[in-house]
Amino acid sequence: MLRYLTAGESHGRGLVVTVEGLPAGLEIAEDDFQSELARRRLGYGRGPRMRFEQDELTLLGGIRHGRTLGSPVAVVIANSEWERKWTEEMSPHPGVTATPLTQPRPGHADLAGMQKYGFDDARDVLERASARETAARVVAGTLAKELLAQLDVGIVSHVIRIGAVEAGTGRRPGPADLAAVDESQVRCFDTAAEVAMIDHIKAVAKEGDSLGGVVEVLADGVPVGLGSHVHWDRKLDALLAQALMSIQAVKAVEIGDGFEVAARPGSEAHDPIEWSTGDEAYHRTSTRAGGIEGGMSTGDLLVARVAMKPLASLNRPVLKTVDTVTKEETVSFKERTDVTAVPAMGVVAETMTALVLANEALRKFGGDSVGEFTANARSYREAVRHRDAG
Repeated sequence: MLRYLTAGESHGRGLVVTVEGLPAGLEIAEDDFQSELARRRLGYGRGPRMRFEQDELTLLGGIRHGRTLGSPVAVVIANSEWERKWTEEMSPHPGVTATPLTQPRPGHADLAGMQKYGFDDARDVLERASARETAARVVAGTLAKELLAQLDVGIVSHVIRIGAVEAGTGRRPGPADLAAVDESQVRCFDTAAEVAMIDHIKAVAKEGDSLGGVVEVLADGVPVGLGSHVHWDRKLDALLAQALMSIQAVKAVEIGDGFEVAARPGSEAHDPIEWSTGDEAYHRTSTRAGGIEGGMSTGDLLVARVAMKPLASLNRPVLKTVDTVTKEETVSFKERTDVTAVPAMGVVAETMTALVLANEALRKFGGDSVGEFTANARSYREAVRHRDAG
């Protein structure tokens, strides 16, 4: 079982992630982590923090000479602003803040968190609720992606909507197109839509407002049979939905055609199955089910769409709220923010998808070393092919 835990606050000394359950012998280098973290900083409409945040890493344990040891992997991501700006405000030592935040932002964790934990300062909530935490997830996801690569599983995301602007549905990127997607300022595979999205972001930025959007995540090469139909908490689509919904500001997830399927008759809602004599395998001829049937992967392209709401922090605070001390009507406080973080959310969605698929692959194939893991997977795939071919 692959388990991971993150710790740390947005403006604290740093973030920590511990990943347990990886087999020994997985090749990994610091550059692999840095490459994925740099992708998380991509996207037109990001705030100024992305220009100076370097995501400095310290690999504390679980990796020796570029290979995992089978023991927990521990990584620290330092906050480059800590020494310059936040040592007093975010100090772990006894004291009080001189500037408590008491105007909670609608749409954020501020007020519910203050009520739940008995805090008088919204910063006690927002620092952990911040999407900065996803940098630690991306580190964990880098390991998951490298493990899945041993099975020739590739994951790519692309933005299909920002605000009112939608991309065309004619062509989807594959794993080989990841660099091309990342070259887009909004990580959109549709060039015409990319221009319209950027113009939309510029217009909303002038108003001090924010934009949400939708990302599509695609996993290619997923083995048939990950997940299970037997128990509710083993269904692959349920696991993916929970993982993707856990991303900050995400409010909806659909697998395959999701909500659209509900409006179709049954004759138009499912994926026809065909037998391919070329590779002697079953294939679905469409992706309406998103590569998952009965809680199990079908071996076809896995498709998930993830919807992110507009960010709750605005550069022009206009959202009505109440001061928790005076109880008077006011507007929410201004915290440094992005106009949109949808392109970056796609990278995090890849991460969460990879973590779910890697965990289910380990559950299915086992193995204390990468060699044993891949041998088990190869044996299983050969057995499926032999049985299907009759």
